[in-house]
Amino acid sequence: MSKTPDSGKAEDGGPSTVEQYLVKDPERFALNMARMIEQAGKAASAWAEPREKGEVRDQVAEPVVDMVKTFSKLSEYWLADPQRALEAQTRLFAGYMTVWANAIQRVSPNAERADDAVKPERGDKRFQDPEWGRNAFFDFLKQAYLVTSRWASELVDHAEGLDEHTRHKASFYVKQVSNAISPSNFILTNPELFRETVASNGENLVRGMKMLAEDIAAGKGDLKLRQADYSPFEIGRNIATTPGKVVGRSDVAEIIQYDPATETVLKRPLLICPPWINKFYILDLNPQKSFIRWAIEQGHTVFVISWINPDERHGAKNWEAYIREGLQYGLDTIEKATGERDVNAIGYCVGGTLLAAALALMAGEGDDRIKSATFFTTQVDFTHAGDLKVFVDEEQVAAVEKSMNEKGYLDGTKMATAFNMLRSGDLIWPYVVNNYMRGKDPLPFDLLYWNADSTRMAAANHSFYLRNCYLENNLSRGTMELAGHTVSLGDVTIPVYNLASREDHIAPALSVFIGSKYFGGPVEYVMAGSGHIAGVVNPPASNKYQYWTGGPPKGDFDQWIASATDHPGSWWPHWQGWIETKDNIRVPARKPGKHMKTLGDAPGTYVKVRV
Repeated sequence: MSKTPDSGKAEDGGPSTVEQYLVKDPERFALNMARMIEQAGKAASAWAEPREKGEVRDQVAEPVVDMVKTFSKLSEYWLADPQRALEAQTRLFAGYMTVWANAIQRVSPNAERADDAVKPERGDKRFQDPEWGRNAFFDFLKQAYLVTSRWASELVDHAEGLDEHTRHKASFYVKQVSNAISPSNFILTNPELFRETVASNGENLVRGMKMLAEDIAAGKGDLKLRQADYSPFEIGRNIATTPGKVVGRSDVAEIIQYDPATETVLKRPLLICPPWINKFYILDLNPQKSFIRWAIEQGHTVFVISWINPDERHGAKNWEAYIREGLQYGLDTIEKATGERDVNAIGYCVGGTLLAAALALMAGEGDDRIKSATFFTTQVDFTHAGDLKVFVDEEQVAAVEKSMNEKGYLDGTKMATAFNMLRSGDLIWPYVVNNYMRGKDPLPFDLLYWNADSTRMAAANHSFYLRNCYLENNLSRGTMELAGHTVSLGDVTIPVYNLASREDHIAPALSVFIGSKYFGGPVEYVMAGSGHIAGVVNPPASNKYQYWTGGPPKGDFDQWIASATDHPGSWWPHWQGWIETKDNIRVPARKPGKHMKTLGDAPGTYVKVRV
């Protein structure tokens, strides 16, 4: 084991550990601190002004109250038994004593380096700077933080008698608090930030506060955290560029038909129903990543639903409206454009949940135009739903409904914040540090441009989704009411391709697996590598990740995985083979507008409405 110097020259030959944290130009540093305070004042004004005018009403109290209630239930368990509480405190104290002993050993002359009390989890990028290990002060902070956060997480794991929803919420909130208080998030406790601040005499903080003020102003009083440089991107110019035409437009959806890329195409057109929680061009980010373009190249006549970004006019649009004016309107448009009634359909995320409910409704109404259904990371049973379930209980849903009913919609920033919180360690705090403390502009990234392109939720639509799916699980229970019918997934007897992704935190692979058993027909369950986005948007040319196939999705999920076959690369060709086994008849390629008037070029107008 190597000895760790804390004075003199650093191991890399650079300045001593102490010297690199000393201000070299106190006058310039003081001037920059004054400039930083000035910019901080502008940020405070950008936050306060819309509140003083009554344009913004804070709703921070609601989630904070829920977090306090959740932690209170957790505390009740540990404090109900003095012996249990003492054991928990002893574990934490023992961890601190180990950290303290290591720190004492570190500063002792000629001492050998002791093993850390606890190490960061694999993939944790917060503590990569060498000073976290070789500087006794920062090493102490890191280990004390890791001991505390690990202990808090174990309190949740070992709390017996908590109902699963409370445990899920407690685990989520502990993770949020742990991510927020990490020493890597603060200038004086992060060696890299400390060095940069000293080296630039605080100019990084001036730039950071200026960006903070700009981002609060851009959010009209709320922080609109920038995760990328969005300026290079423009929808229709270098994002969502696959050629096509808008061939239909309803109050809630535009229907886009794309130009063919082959001389012959599959007889059955393909209708894609994306989520309205995000915009459809996740499937058409650029030519290299575009599932839409790839499907066209395989011979599909591709139609996509582009949902409206709703406002107060759409407040009463519920699931039936999205089915009638979106999905079924898309089927009507396809029939007019191609003359074909038989269609293959894809639903992604909540778009897949809507498609499943629509198929059950259509089966009861005798509408059999969809001949096969593919679901991308879609839940139809919400027993084991992902971390979004943390935000769903009667009190929270009622609060969301109250907020939505005032405007007719849920602000897009609310959903964007919720999704970012699911991965706050990746999607929030690294950007807080980079932007507002290091004062650096984030890099251009098309995926994060899409992630920031928020959508509103129509009040009736979102309320129906939260209550019938997350809160009451009515779709899989066979108790969902749509258009005067009680719908059952057992009535969906067409072939289903059900794609999950292994690391999905929104639609967990287990949840998708369990949902498969509710369909009344044959189900091909496939599990892709990676998560909710990368597991789906994985073009074959990238040669990334893998996917698993196995027998019918029945029995124990872990046993299915154990016996599944691992295939390298993208699942896209596997899906194409599955589609062609259902119907591979080909016909001459169809061009948009041949049989009907078009309404403009793809990607249309609805997708360009921003919040």
